Amino acid sequence: MGTELIGRARAGDGEAFRVLTEPHRRELQVHCYRMLGSYQDAEDALQDTLLSAWRGLEGFDGRASIRTWLYRIATNRCLSALRAAARRPAKAWDIPGIEPPEPTRLGEVVWLEPFPDALLPTPPSPEAWYEQRESVSLAFVTALQVLPPRQLAVLVLRDVLGFPAGEVAAMLDTTVDSVKSALKRARAGLRRRPAGEPAPAPGSAAEQAVVANFARAWETADIDALVALLTDDVFVSMPPLPLEYEGRDVVGRLCEGLFGAGRRFALVPTRANGQPAFGAYLCAPSGIRHGTGLYVLTLAGERISALTRFENSVLPAFGLPRSLPESRNPG
Repeated sequence: MGTELIGRARAGDGEAFRVLTEPHRRELQVHCYRMLGSYQDAEDALQDTLLSAWRGLEGFDGRASIRTWLYRIATNRCLSALRAAARRPAKAWDIPGIEPPEPTRLGEVVWLEPFPDALLPTPPSPEAWYEQRESVSLAFVTALQVLPPRQLAVLVLRDVLGFPAGEVAAMLDTTVDSVKSALKRARAGLRRRPAGEPAPAPGSAAEQAVVANFARAWETADIDALVALLTDDVFVSMPPLPLEYEGRDVVGRLCEGLFGAGRRFALVPTRANGQPAFGAYLCAPSGIRHGTGLYVLTLAGERISALTRFENSVLPAFGLPRSLPESRNPG
């Protein structure tokens, strides 16, 4: 069947090509996202990969599987993008009437975007699901982005996807020794925040309790309740703003500023990067609520260890509207 499909696709049968590639589409998109850190860039790289595969199907010699061949194309498309593209520049604080606290530091990965859970492949087992969640978490994807491109590619192909060193060498047109050396340097250079308590399982009563308490505190602007949910070393980032904050006190001051002048928000739940998330909507005097961004929560036990805020431009990828209709009881 595979040989027949390849023959039909080579003859110009688009449906045969779709049948060949569709089983790998979602995992390829996630692969591009891990490498590029941006949902939109990953979608562009995926489309480039499929177009290149369609045009280059004559060059598929069958020595590797279709899946491996597609990963080779996708990886090299991402490497080209990393080398050629000027990453999205940092933006300045743009919330009128609110002055943010002095940041703890300025972030490097301002092009980071969230990835909708709805687009993740369905893992074959609970163990595979856990591994997938860890490998798309915002902390891991952020850490990948500071690696040199070739090291990033090798680490993802070897440690995340489990390709043998020989196949990775063939994908990257290099030697096995070079792959081993790049992997060693990538592992040493992977900068990640210290791990705290493990996050509760998605959908569990423990996760639901933390998420519900956060939503209640945020929508009622209850700073004390919100701060009580945070770990001592809670970390807040806001790409494409470079401002980063660490610690309950400064994060509490940041949130207090966001709720200043009577600003109130309505939250709509979703999921991103294997983590609970909310679309945030600012309640206007008219009752209409305007989308201001997406918040992704990183949980540690029964508390929140990180909060990442993204711009409202990401809302459509999660099926969320730019605004909510008028409500008699907003927020």
